[in-house]
Order: sequence, then structure tokens, then C-alpha cells
Amino acid sequence: RNVQHALVPLLRQSVYSRLAGYEDTNDAERLAQDPAMRVIVGWRGPEKQAASTNTMSRFETDVLTQKKNLEGLFQLNALWVEKAMAHTPHRRLILDMDSSESPVYGEQEGAAYNGHFECVCYHPLFVFNQFGDCEGAKLRPGNVHSAHDWREVLDPIVARYEKAGVRRYFRADAAFAKPDVYEYLEERRLLYTIRLPSNEVLDREIGHLLKRPAELPVEGRPITWYDEFRYQAGSWDRPRRVVAKVEWHQGELFPRVGFIVTNMSASPEGVVEFYNGRGTAEQWIKEGKYALNWTRLSCHRFVANQVRLALFILAYNLGNFLRRLCLPKAVKSWSLRSLQVKFIKIGGRLVRHARRLIFQLAEVAVPQGVFRQVLERIAGLCRVPG
Repeated sequence: RNVQHALVPLLRQSVYSRLAGYEDTNDAERLAQDPAMRVIVGWRGPEKQAASTNTMSRFETDVLTQKKNLEGLFQLNALWVEKAMAHTPHRRLILDMDSSESPVYGEQEGAAYNGHFECVCYHPLFVFNQFGDCEGAKLRPGNVHSAHDWREVLDPIVARYEKAGVRRYFRADAAFAKPDVYEYLEERRLLYTIRLPSNEVLDREIGHLLKRPAELPVEGRPITWYDEFRYQAGSWDRPRRVVAKVEWHQGELFPRVGFIVTNMSASPEGVVEFYNGRGTAEQWIKEGKYALNWTRLSCHRFVANQVRLALFILAYNLGNFLRRLCLPKAVKSWSLRSLQVKFIKIGGRLVRHARRLIFQLAEVAVPQGVFRQVLERIAGLCRVPG
């Protein structure tokens, strides 16, 4: 009479429910009776069901908050990304580090007012690769600096790729323009582009570019100039290469100026173009926010919210693996939200036979041929050793 739930099915239920858009355990009571969720957690009989809200809450806040289990969640994510990268042809690895805000509305531990985001929040830190996989994440109090604990997050990721035999790159915004970051990356032979805050010395170096051009810029086609020079701040142990970009836009009195510190040997235009690719990481953070709602960190204890964020990261990566490794070309450009609504939360019915279960799915947003291609690609990945 007393149903016992194993740990692996509970973990599956936590991750898959978040991937489907159910961001906390409040929906577990209804999902416990869902035929698809029953199959996911391993129940085969019609009288059995998945875990209830109380069971899931205890699992996430009591079991997973134990130190070894929390570490195991992050190790599991690293293992997933490593296996996904093994199926991804690539000659270089690009790591994008960025922070974000997770607004809170209660008395959560570690929540604090952040002047930049102008709200009471947590201030998590994320690292993505160029394929959209979240390589690592850390939940932090709301009032810490954007680069706080950067090394704790980056260290295991860099160590994982030391022997991969690919060129490694790092991109970040001006919050990470710190001499210890440069030295760390240079010691480990990572090529980097990091935005540099403007100051009087930098402005003097490009003074010849700050004079208004004789030719007026055209709407949508700004006049763009590039420059490069060696620069050493007072806290740096050596001079480093700085690339400057100056844009004159129509109707604007002053130019838009940006500086990037780098150890790359590419042309100034190439350095700026490479750095601009960092914007994709911001889009992936937005996908996590709006598709999975991973800002839903409403537990009182800080460690419980760390667990919730780790579960969200697993769910996000699971969806991203499906998108980039298994989707055919016709739907390859789908966002995570489109994948969730049109593919994962599709309507259907479950037909039970003695030896098999048959899902009859509605062919509304996804044609039968697309389903077949996705399943064939998943089967192909499963057949590859490792």
C-alpha cells in the first residue's frame, strides 16, 4: 500500500517536468497521473503513478540538498555536456561567461537588492559553449559583483577540455575585465576577448578617431573605424593588446566607442566580430528564463534554490541537446519555447498492450515524417559507443 519511489525516477520526474514547462513541484500532483510521466519514471501498470507534490518537495529540498547530491547534480550536467560534445564535430571551443538576475518576492536566504538590475534578486553566473549547452552555473546572493566566484565556475570546465585537442576561447563583458582573469586565461592558453571599460587613457589613444567625419553617416549604415594599440593599466603586470571600435550614427552627436582587451592575433575587425558573438549567450539565458522559467527559485533556503537551479540547467541542456543533435533541418531553427510547445507538450493518447506501449500523437505542429527523423537520430546517438 505504501508506494516507494527510487531516486532515479524522482530525478527524471524533476528534470522532465521542468523541460515541459512545469517549473516547480506544485504541478506534481497532476503530473503524477499523466500517462507520459508514468512511462518516464518507469511505471508500467495503469494503477501506478508518479510521485506526488509532497514526495517531490521532500526529494528536492531534503535529499538533493545534501552536499554530495548537490555536487552530483553538477557532475551529471558536466557528463551530459561532455557526451553531447563527443557527438559534435568541432575544432574550437568557445566559452561565454555572463551573469543574470533571478528576481525573488519573499524572504529567501541570500536574496538582496541589486542596484544594476534594480530589484531584489539572486545573481546567478552561467557559462555556455558556442552550441548553447550550459557548461556550468552557480547561484549567488543578489548583491555580489558580476564576476564574483568566476574561477570556481570556470575551473572545472577549463580542466575538462585541457586534453581535448581543440583551441579554446573565452568571451565576457566588462564586468570580467580583471587582471586575475587575464592571467588565468593566459596561463592556461585560452584566447580571449573581454570588453574593457573606457577611461581617459584609452580615449587619448583613439583621439584621432573621435573627430566628427566630414562625410555624414547614412541611416542604417554607420561610419565605423577600428584601431589597436598596446595598453597597460596600473594593476596589470604587462601591456596587452586593446582593439577599439568607433561608430558614428546618423542623428547622434557623439560616437559609440568600445574597447576590447584580447590576446588574439586576428585583425581588429575580426576581434570585434568574434566578440559580438557573445550576444548569443544572452539569448540562451533568455530561453532559460522564458521557456523553462528558471528564475522560479521560491524556496526559503539558499541551498534548496541551488538545487532548483541545477535541475533547471539539466532540463535546459536536455532540450538543447534534442534541438541541436536530433532535430531535422526543417525545424532546426526552433527556439526552446517552440520545441517545448510544439514537440514536448503535444497532445496524444497512450495505448497499452501486453508487451508494448504505443503513443498515438496528434499530428498538428509536427508531421509524422519529422517525428520519425527525430527518433531515428536519437536511436543513432544511442548506438554510438560511449
